[in-house]
Amino acid sequence: MHHQNLPASDCQHTYDTVAADILRDGISIIEHALTDEMCMLLLTRITQLSDAQFIEAGTGRQQMHGINTKVRRDKIHWLSDSDLIERQWTQWTHGLQTHLNRSLFLGLFSYESHFASYEQGAFYKKHLDAFKGSANRVLSTVLYLNPNWQEGDGGELVVYDPANPEQVLTTVQPKFATLVTFLSEEFPHEVLPVKHQRYSIAGWFRVNGSHGMVVDPPR
Repeated sequence: MHHQNLPASDCQHTYDTVAADILRDGISIIEHALTDEMCMLLLTRITQLSDAQFIEAGTGRQQMHGINTKVRRDKIHWLSDSDLIERQWTQWTHGLQTHLNRSLFLGLFSYESHFASYEQGAFYKKHLDAFKGSANRVLSTVLYLNPNWQEGDGGELVVYDPANPEQVLTTVQPKFATLVTFLSEEFPHEVLPVKHQRYSIAGWFRVNGSHGMVVDPPR
């Protein structure tokens, strides 16, 4: 589940490892999953965004969406292909999507992601990324962009045991270029309060839930 020394430049190796981990454990944690060069580009992009380009993160989707600072206090910026650097990330995740569909037959249809900025004191309390049977978000991903993170800085991702949601399964340090992938409906998780600025990219692979005249996924 937790891998420390994969070849950073080998996309295929990372894709293979994610697939094997998901099949075996439902969760994958890979340090140095992407090249430092690519992660530095993404870090540069997020740090160059203005405050006006971020929005307060909410909870829920569509009509149930709302801002609840008792649950989460991060700020987000949705990624798009209109920016060259952001497009490199979406192309990388498209490769992962193709590989997972071929190897695990997941039927992943689309991917959405956003930069997440956690300022001092920000957190995200325990939650699931998808409700069982809702068939929207299938796999969640988190890529960390914190080159100087040290133990004690806070902002760890705490993942809980699906069979016992009060039991901690693992705690992930938000180190630079670490990639976490897990089944969205299965693993409760939270982000502990941060003591220093913390950056990441959160994303979700989805299946096609379109029906009738309603196109899914909406954002």
